[in-house]
Amino acid sequence: MKRIAALAATLLIAAGAQAGEVQVAVAANFTAPMQQIATAFAQDTGNKAVLAFGATGKFYAQISNGAPFEILLAADDETPARLEQERQTVPGSRFTYATGRLVLWSAREHYVDARGQVLQTGNFAHLSIANPKAAPYGAAALETLKKLNLLERLQPKIVQGENISQAQQFVSTGNAELGFVALSQVARDGKFTAGSGWIVPAAMHSPIRQDAVILAKGGANPTAQALMAYLKSDKAKGIIRSFGYEL
Repeated sequence: MKRIAALAATLLIAAGAQAGEVQVAVAANFTAPMQQIATAFAQDTGNKAVLAFGATGKFYAQISNGAPFEILLAADDETPARLEQERQTVPGSRFTYATGRLVLWSAREHYVDARGQVLQTGNFAHLSIANPKAAPYGAAALETLKKLNLLERLQPKIVQGENISQAQQFVSTGNAELGFVALSQVARDGKFTAGSGWIVPAAMHSPIRQDAVILAKGGANPTAQALMAYLKSDKAKGIIRSFGYEL
C-alpha cells in the first residue's frame, strides 16, 4: 500500500510539474465565455489561463509598453494585425475566434422594441456606449447611429463607458435607460437573460471580427500554443456560440 501511495504521489507531482500557465488579455465583451473556456481548459488539460479583462485599445498600449501578456483576445481584428506588423506577435498565430453582435439593450422589460424604434422617440435621458476610441463595440454603436441618421440628435444623451463592461453596467444599474452592448453580455442561447433588446442587423455596422494572437512574450510558452488550439476545439466553439457569437 505504501508503494502504491508513493507512486500516486509521484504521478501527482509529475502532473503538476507539467501543468503550465499563460497570461491572457481578454476583450471585455468576451468575459463570460472566456471564463467558461478557461475553466474547461483547466479541467481538460491541467493548464491555467490567467485572465485580465479590459478595452482592446488599452491592452494595445499596455502590450506596447511591455505588459507581460502572452495572448491577446481582441474585440477587433485591427489591433492584432497592427501588433503583427510591429513584430510584437508570433508569426502565423493570428486567427478570428468569434464575430460579435451588437445589441441595443435595456434592463427594463419591454422597453426596447424588436426593431429599435425606441431610439427614434428619444424619450430617454441617457444612451450608454463604450468608448469608441478604445472599444470596437463603441465604434460599431456610432456607426449604427450614423446609419440611422440619429447621431447628431442623440449625441447629448450619450454616456461613454471605459469599455463594454462599464457601458453595460451603466444600463444594468439604471444610470442609463438603454445602451449599445455586446449580445454576449445579455443573452444566452438566443434569449435575453433580463430586460429587453434589439439585435442590431449586421449590415448596420462594420463586422466585429475578433482576432486572437500569441504575443511575442508567449512565443516560448507551450501553454500559449495549447490554449490557442483549445479555442478552436468543438467544446470552446460550443461555448462561444452559446453567447451569441458567430464563427
